[in-house]
Amino acid sequence: MASDKTNNLKQRRADRRWSQDELARRAGVSRAAVSAIEQARLTPSVSAALALARSLDCTVEQLFGEVDCGGGGEHWAWESPSARCRYWSAEVGGRRWRYPVEPTSVGEVAHDGIWNGSSVCDSETSEPEHVLVIATCDPAVALLATEYARQTPFRLLPLTRSSSDALRLLKSETIHAAGVHLSSGSAEGNEAVVREGCGTGLRLLRVGVWQEGIAFASHLKLRSRRAALASRLRWVGREAGSGARQCLDELLDGRNPPRRMAPDHRGVALAIRCGWADAGVCLRLASEEAGLGFLELRREAYDLCFLARLENDPRVRALVDVVQSAPYRRLLEALPGYDLRTTGDLSSC
Repeated sequence: MASDKTNNLKQRRADRRWSQDELARRAGVSRAAVSAIEQARLTPSVSAALALARSLDCTVEQLFGEVDCGGGGEHWAWESPSARCRYWSAEVGGRRWRYPVEPTSVGEVAHDGIWNGSSVCDSETSEPEHVLVIATCDPAVALLATEYARQTPFRLLPLTRSSSDALRLLKSETIHAAGVHLSSGSAEGNEAVVREGCGTGLRLLRVGVWQEGIAFASHLKLRSRRAALASRLRWVGREAGSGARQCLDELLDGRNPPRRMAPDHRGVALAIRCGWADAGVCLRLASEEAGLGFLELRREAYDLCFLARLENDPRVRALVDVVQSAPYRRLLEALPGYDLRTTGDLSSC
């Protein structure tokens, strides 16, 4: 966006005796982004540069020099595609990332730019500092995204990932929050799993405790897990590292895992509903939506995990506020299989 050599953001901030937190609050960007821009580690987007300039009562040119809209300063969140594709943009911890567009649980999400295989073209409306990225397998994440957009000036980008994959992305700092439910049936929390996967210095925000179990074709009339295991059922599974796969492995107790795999909870339910499988493990919500039978196996804590040092990022603060809000809680209360007694609780690990 702008030339690092003419960046005098730090000096203008110091002239006003503002902290980085104060400037970040006034401009509506994260403190980490302010720090990274001052150190020339992050090239601000057009929207961020305008917001900073307005806050400091100067022009973008006075603050950053001549504008360069070449899209520099961004990195691919994972391997860049070789062919033309659309992508999303977001700033995480002072670094800007591009994410190739993929299917989401909230339908089609407007892209922030286009990659033609060798260069990028950012949209004029792209605002990486206003995007919160979470990786989760929660089938109800659309409710969170809707409330987040309604209650805050930001937008939520939900990537569909298993708990383990979400934690890997969080550790690489390419997302803001990871949805985790790997507590092996304990409703107490995911602290031990998170600590093992990402270390310490993390915060866990409780969304709820949900029911996970066997979804099955309703004509089967199964009454117990023993009956399910005794029947010659065609099972559909989930990838290793997901909470549902962990639950299914415990259920099968050493038997070979299914060869048919689904990408998420609704994928399991859809495979059964369409007759491609007879049974699988998913959340009660996905099972009931598909009109399937359901046998509860366990109740799991579902948490959104984020780095403690990003707790003051306006987008992360907004996430906590939304999850703790009454309107979001009312939406979850109507869902089957969600226990909300600990919703909104914060813990550290």
